[in-house]
Amino acid sequence: MLVRILSRSLLALLAVFATSAHAQFFRTYLALDGSDANPCTLQQPCRLLPAALAAVAAGGEIWLLDAANYNTATVNITKSVTILAVPGVVGSVVATGGPAISIATAGVKVALRNLVIVPLPGTGGTSGVVMTLGAMLTVENCLIANLSGYGIVVSNPAEVRVVDTTIRGTSSIGVQVSGGAKAVITRAVVGDTGSVGLRAEGDVAGTTTTLDIIGSTVETSSHGVSAYSDNATGALKVSVSDSLIARNANQGVSVYSTAGAPVSVAVTNNRIVNNGTVGIYAQGEGVKVWASANTVSNNGSGLSNSGAIFETAGNNAVRNNFSSNTSGSITAVLME
Repeated sequence: MLVRILSRSLLALLAVFATSAHAQFFRTYLALDGSDANPCTLQQPCRLLPAALAAVAAGGEIWLLDAANYNTATVNITKSVTILAVPGVVGSVVATGGPAISIATAGVKVALRNLVIVPLPGTGGTSGVVMTLGAMLTVENCLIANLSGYGIVVSNPAEVRVVDTTIRGTSSIGVQVSGGAKAVITRAVVGDTGSVGLRAEGDVAGTTTTLDIIGSTVETSSHGVSAYSDNATGALKVSVSDSLIARNANQGVSVYSTAGAPVSVAVTNNRIVNNGTVGIYAQGEGVKVWASANTVSNNGSGLSNSGAIFETAGNNAVRNNFSSNTSGSITAVLME
């Protein structure tokens, strides 16, 4: 009888240990000397992100404890999670053979904090963060650099927040949102991109994509900020405020609608200077641009309109642009 009781007790204890070994934790940990055979606890950290993602519960956190690379292939995130490097640590996620991070699961909320996202040379890495499905993406205090594709691209109706982040040296676009995404970019520095620094694209029928840019710097790219729709019902709403848009090779702020979709852009209290062709450019039926309290100077030309509605509050400082300060129909409207 005693043996039977002890046997049952031992089996129960083994069952508890088995459950614990496969449990998912609110917080998992990665370290340079970790092992993916570990349970990803603080005492026994894992080494790479896929192991930590398997061990963390939905809505939990993954902490990177040491300066190191934490992946060998695209990190596919399929659950809500926060991934962060502890302060003072260079937590790197590298792009190899595709994007560094891919998010393609409906409803997930993903936050990335204090990460460095770069390509691993010679491995065919493309973009930084690619979201095609998901509910929310937050990128805070990150560096995204030197990629052959995009820095961040979101093509679905997700909430997007990019805060205190530097994106530089991408061959394509720094940040692009489309497909009904709703993005706010605050205190970002975006530069040296081969195409556009920050772009909202209306390419999906029946969607309204919004992009609000606040207190940011967009510089030394082919174009600075772009709102572009080529779908008749792909609407865009964009605002740019309290920002520096400087030394872009072509247009500082460019607004286009090629199929007549409503594209509304408000440009307020910015310095738009030293851009190669035009400070603020509007083109196409459906485009409405409102400009107030901006300094637009030393560009190829200042304000330019071709077939759009371009209104100003009459309080912009548009001076010393090289070919002209204004061209096309620019209408001053009294402030209400």
